[in-house]
Amino acid sequence: MAAAPEVLSELRRLRACVPQLTGALAAGADGRVLARDTVNERTEHLARLTADALGAAQLLSDAVGQGRAGEVLIHGEGGYAAAYAAGPSAVLMLLAEPRVNVGRLHLEARRSSARISELLDGVLDRLENT
Repeated sequence: MAAAPEVLSELRRLRACVPQLTGALAAGADGRVLARDTVNERTEHLARLTADALGAAQLLSDAVGQGRAGEVLIHGEGGYAAAYAAGPSAVLMLLAEPRVNVGRLHLEARRSSARISELLDGVLDRLENT
């Protein structure tokens, strides 16, 4: 995908802003990895799980009448796993240490997911115009 270098750059910017992040990946809504900045070798599996988690969150949000679900945060003993919708066609998945400032995590991740969505929309626009 033509936007992959820009998406990777955004993941690296995000990790620089939130030093407690231990990994970041962007994936299509289908679970296909678009870019990653992590040492975790199971990125394909994580990408699919992230897309599925956001899908399940959307079903739950619809069922309780809360509208569009855009985020999932999991707090485990070893830290955090967070998933954010990046527009209708992508997801952002982050892994963080237990000591991360969750407010800062959300703030920066929301900015990055919006930026990733813009980057991917630009690619789709270029494809439609060719």
